[in-house]
Amino acid sequence: MDKEVPTEGSLEEREAAYDRFVRDNLKRNYAGHYLHGMLGMTGFRLVNAPTFVPAYLNLLSHSDAIVGLGLALQQLGGIISPIVGAAHIEHRKRVLPVSMTMGTLMRVQILGLALSGWLLSGTPLLIAVMFFLFMLGLFTGPQRVAFQFLLAKVIPIEWRGRLQGWRNMTGGLIAAVLSYFAGVYFIGPNLLGNGYAVTFLVAFVLTSLGLAAIRILMREPEPPTIRDRTPLRERLRDVPALLKSDRGFFWFMFARTFAIAGRVAAPFYILYVSAVMPLTGHNIGLLSFAYLMADTVTNLAWGTMADKSGFRSTMVVALVIWIASTVFLMEVHQVWLIFIAFFGLGAAQSGYMMSSQNIVFEFGHRDDVAMRLAISNTAESVMSALGPLAGGLIATSFGYEPVFWLSVAFEIVALAIMIGWVKEPRKARQRA
Repeated sequence: MDKEVPTEGSLEEREAAYDRFVRDNLKRNYAGHYLHGMLGMTGFRLVNAPTFVPAYLNLLSHSDAIVGLGLALQQLGGIISPIVGAAHIEHRKRVLPVSMTMGTLMRVQILGLALSGWLLSGTPLLIAVMFFLFMLGLFTGPQRVAFQFLLAKVIPIEWRGRLQGWRNMTGGLIAAVLSYFAGVYFIGPNLLGNGYAVTFLVAFVLTSLGLAAIRILMREPEPPTIRDRTPLRERLRDVPALLKSDRGFFWFMFARTFAIAGRVAAPFYILYVSAVMPLTGHNIGLLSFAYLMADTVTNLAWGTMADKSGFRSTMVVALVIWIASTVFLMEVHQVWLIFIAFFGLGAAQSGYMMSSQNIVFEFGHRDDVAMRLAISNTAESVMSALGPLAGGLIATSFGYEPVFWLSVAFEIVALAIMIGWVKEPRKARQRA
């Protein structure tokens, strides 16, 4: 049985004991987060990649506006729930039980996507898909906060980049191969009457295995200090002060908001290329493979770069690649060049997601980590909800290229803010 962190003694003694607990259990917790990330994120990539769900919604509705609405509903569910989740966990000594509950509820929604594909058809099926996407977003909000909070508790900052690099690299390899396999052998022949449903069922199994792994392996310490329990309404009043207390975090929030606004084009990448290649199971699988394979090739590089230079640097590079890949996609018309464009988009998203999530840990005090994560994730969800909806309406009225150029403009603004106003917080902490 692991020795618990003592609840008595001076703050310095409790901090030292907490640090020893983290170091003593690092291998076990590292393995738990690695397996959870590798298996869990593999399954979630199949759902969140800008290929399978947009193509499925397009198949069911034949409408760009409905595709945008479906993706917007998924993000709409995550607008308020991160802050509610943060308020629910930041006063707790142990967060793992809440994380398991939220993680389970997320996976139930993926199972719902699969089962509805076999049990329903026509308009009821489309409504069910919309509902499960909304509920998936609703439970994703607090789950992301809880698991990111757990990561911050048990993995030292100098290990986080490599951990996520390795887990995303191996998970990306599995997801890339599986996505191609799903496109060719599940969706192409419409396996079991609905190839998309089979794909979502596989995603449910993989994500469930990842959740089981972290439950078995995780050893969570009780922190030396925690916030007092505060009513949600009162905690919301603290948000402006939390933003003002760290100018770097304040400007990072602006940058992240514009960066996420740039995802306005994401649901339409796969639909845009339908003018060049038909959306067969093979082609959807091929481009999903390119997008997800980027995780395999680039994640370890992102993680290593982040551990050496900080997550601000990786976010800047990721934004540059994102802008370049979007412009490149609009300019090419050959299948192999489109493959490269999707690879670049996947690499950019990989670096952006790792950077934007982890840099939040490095601002401010440890006791406010959960709420900073919640504020950041809520802002992301707001823009992620508005983006696809606006993109669908613009694409329906004016075509895909205006959506892509709007995306590029947002990314350029985010890049300018990161370069001009956001300093590397790790260096500031080291100086302090």
